Amino acid sequence: YECEGTESQIKEWFKTINIAGVPLKPQELLNAIYSGPFVTLAKAEFSNSQNANTQKWSAYIAGAVNRQDFLERALDWVSQGNIDNYMSRHRKDTNITELKNYFNSVIDWVSSVFTDVESEMRGLEWGRLYEEYHKKAYDPKKVSAAVHKLYADPYIKNRKGVFEFILGGSSDTKLLEVRVFDEATKKSVYATQTEKAKAKGESNCPLCTLGHDANRDKIWSLADMDADHVAAWSKGGTTSAKNCQMLCKTHNRAKGNR
Repeated sequence: YECEGTESQIKEWFKTINIAGVPLKPQELLNAIYSGPFVTLAKAEFSNSQNANTQKWSAYIAGAVNRQDFLERALDWVSQGNIDNYMSRHRKDTNITELKNYFNSVIDWVSSVFTDVESEMRGLEWGRLYEEYHKKAYDPKKVSAAVHKLYADPYIKNRKGVFEFILGGSSDTKLLEVRVFDEATKKSVYATQTEKAKAKGESNCPLCTLGHDANRDKIWSLADMDADHVAAWSKGGTTSAKNCQMLCKTHNRAKGNR
């Protein structure tokens, strides 16, 4: 078929044609809509399974070369997520220098900061991370040691978050989904804490007892309390009953560093 019309019209026609048979992926549709010298050159580089670089790239990019996943990622990175507009603007370009250079900059940066290739690196938002962190200096040896330490930590549930955690200065523990205390531990610690508090005539939230307001001797219900690490996980504290304390929700949120 040969289609003539505006880009928006062609886009709608392809969407209609795409309903039957094996559905085209979004990038495959865009390649058809913006066909021209730019797409031809871009496909020769990023959609070519014979390209020797694809093995290296596949450590960081998820998907299949021949279904345009690698090309889509390259375009996504250079366009800051605005692939459609980028392809429209560059449709008649006779080179892909900017696309290749930016893509290689991201890949080279990732592989130089993280010298160990882990399976969880595949498919991460490397374009966004590059934009946020590539101007910062990192010691690859220290980074490698940090990755190994975090990978060996049994309390980390989300290994995919390890890399952004390190890039951001190892401060945002939410990225790691550190294991929380289970319900049995919470109930046990609550019961012990509350019994001791009642005997002393003070609040069962240890931080409330330090204040001078009405909550100083308030006994909170289990539902109004959260489990907290006594020694923060980020400072070596474990997610165990010995390192668990129950705090009222207000104080737990204020404490922050878990």
